Amino acid sequence: MKKFKKISIGMILLRAVMLLVALTMLIPILNLLAKSISNPANVPSMKGYQIWPSGFDLIHYQLIFRNQVVWTALKNSLFVTIVGVIFNILFTTSAAYALTRPNLVGKRAIMVFLIIMMIFEPGIIQEYFVMKDIHLLDNLWSMVFYRTVSVYNLILLMRFFSETPEALLEAAKIDGAGHVRILFEIFLPINKAPILTVGMFYAVYRWNEFFHSSIFLSSRGNTVLQVFLRQFVVEGDTTALSALGTIDLSSISITSLRAATIIITMVPILLLYPLILKYYTGDVLSGGVKE
Repeated sequence: MKKFKKISIGMILLRAVMLLVALTMLIPILNLLAKSISNPANVPSMKGYQIWPSGFDLIHYQLIFRNQVVWTALKNSLFVTIVGVIFNILFTTSAAYALTRPNLVGKRAIMVFLIIMMIFEPGIIQEYFVMKDIHLLDNLWSMVFYRTVSVYNLILLMRFFSETPEALLEAAKIDGAGHVRILFEIFLPINKAPILTVGMFYAVYRWNEFFHSSIFLSSRGNTVLQVFLRQFVVEGDTTALSALGTIDLSSISITSLRAATIIITMVPILLLYPLILKYYTGDVLSGGVKE
């Protein structure tokens, strides 16, 4: 007879709490989805956090995807996120490799400097004038180069890089491998899981970043999706809807249009989590425990 595993009261309470936390995140998303696909005439009568649509109509998504501003903002966000994450991974892994070498001169001074920079971040005025001096204002590359290395993520990778077996490094050196070859052929494959996880952290930050984008990028052609979302959803600026042309906006629901915009903004980054989550739970958390 199969024996059932006993579950303690504490575990039951923990699962109940986690379920409630999950619901607090899931219900608002389902509510936004329901409003975005509901019949515009029925949206005002929807109550509270109703998670089922009232009627069915995809007109709001059709209107959004007919707006050239949305496509431009989406393209710019993808460019900043993808290219930016490549730079993040390249520079963060290189720095982590260098800082974990035992013969690095001045390692303590460098780490103290990095910790100070992590605690005391520069203000937006200083960052603005730096971008102005290097002629990157209203240029997407300003957001690609911005915050290329996060000290927190750097320290996280250093934790894993420091555990790379020295025997592999010695064997590579005997074969004549230099630092670049050791980094790309030994450290990166062995530490693929934490690197992918750090890449996810960078991707989420870059995709959701709107404040510096609104400061560094001023023209409509260089706007990103999060700035467009803030202007339309938070500030109520409907000028971006001018690209809809002859569409009668009185026949649609602005509430549903905002909900559809939020859903479209959330979907790309939500698709990233299932791909990386197994690495995060299986490697990063377990790596934080040292016997």
